[in-house]
Amino acid sequence: MARVWRFGDSVNTDQIIPGRYNLTTDWAALGRACFVELRPDFTSGVRPGDVIVAGEDFGCGSSREHAVIALQAAGVGAVVAPSYARIFYRNAINRGLTLLECSDLGSLADGAEVELDRISGVLREASTGREWRARPLPEFAQRIARHGGVLELVQAHGGLRGECGPDCGSGLAPVPGGESDVR
Repeated sequence: MARVWRFGDSVNTDQIIPGRYNLTTDWAALGRACFVELRPDFTSGVRPGDVIVAGEDFGCGSSREHAVIALQAAGVGAVVAPSYARIFYRNAINRGLTLLECSDLGSLADGAEVELDRISGVLREASTGREWRARPLPEFAQRIARHGGVLELVQAHGGLRGECGPDCGSGLAPVPGGESDVR
């Protein structure tokens, strides 16, 4: 079961990972500094596979890939929000972080236990059974996510268009309580 971490509108990349941490290539250090100023309790409480539920324009600000790496290194399994900054969205897709778009998440509380099916985009609150339907990832993004990122996809196939078999790219980390593979 994944837990929800709520954030508001316009969470920018400096809030996800402050610029002073962008001098390191140590992913674990980036994960430990994720939301260090905006939500200091985040890194001590986040569990692998937890889901960020945010407002409009998540990931606005600079185009740094460090923001996506910090989220992944902290253990975030997916982000669900009404909209994303364009460059952040593409960086997340390239790195294999699941981003789903859903506009009506107002009643989903911080700390709620949820199950997420990344294929269909269904987010289900465990205590109430209430469901939200996000727009599923486009097929190309599912394929990249299955491989863990665009570089991993290219390494597996020698390019972006190689054929995938039934077990191809099964390295996608599961969202606890949800679908473990994006097929």
